[in-house]
Amino acid sequence: MNYMNRNYKILERRMIDQMQISLNYGKSLIDSELNVGALNFVVKPIVQSFYKYWSDKDAKVGTLEQIRITLDSAKELVLNGDLSKEKLDKIINRNFPIYLKHDQTNMQCKKNHSNYLRLKEVTKKCFETQVEESLLFLKVEEDIKDYTELSKAAFKYKEKAYQALKRQLDFNEEGISIVEEDDSILKVPIGKNIILKVLRKGFELTKEQLIEELDHIFN
Repeated sequence: MNYMNRNYKILERRMIDQMQISLNYGKSLIDSELNVGALNFVVKPIVQSFYKYWSDKDAKVGTLEQIRITLDSAKELVLNGDLSKEKLDKIINRNFPIYLKHDQTNMQCKKNHSNYLRLKEVTKKCFETQVEESLLFLKVEEDIKDYTELSKAAFKYKEKAYQALKRQLDFNEEGISIVEEDDSILKVPIGKNIILKVLRKGFELTKEQLIEELDHIFN
């Protein structure tokens, strides 16, 4: 299945590029948020240090592992030729603990918090939809050379691609809302309000970028 290996590499590169875009949004937003507010000069070195370590280490390494486990889960389904809901659920349940372990938000949350199980369930739904959408990409047999062509071949129509993107964005937004609802779920000792602002604004920027890109692909 040479086409699947080709699609895997194209999709992997795309996901890694998107990871870097999101991390760059975070870095820019952290700097802008810390440059306003009378007391931010106190927390600025702490938050900047935290974010730099997190984005350089935990976030980047963790997201790369999430990309791998997502694509490998979808690849296993394609190779086995069994795309049933039963088989999908089995692979999701087996691999989700690895995905969760490397999730950026999960890393920073208290596991004994009253809202943690809700956040965990949303994260699992997010993983499942990522695997389902990766399946669509990996199955493309047409002669394609880049992500734009792969997207068109996988979804055929803009509306179908938009609905798939919306489902992903809705789960991400739900996860952010749970953290915003009660920021005591975060383990970070200081600057929670800044981190939440960056999380929300970063999501909105990423959402806008992804929708614009989809419009460009299906223009």
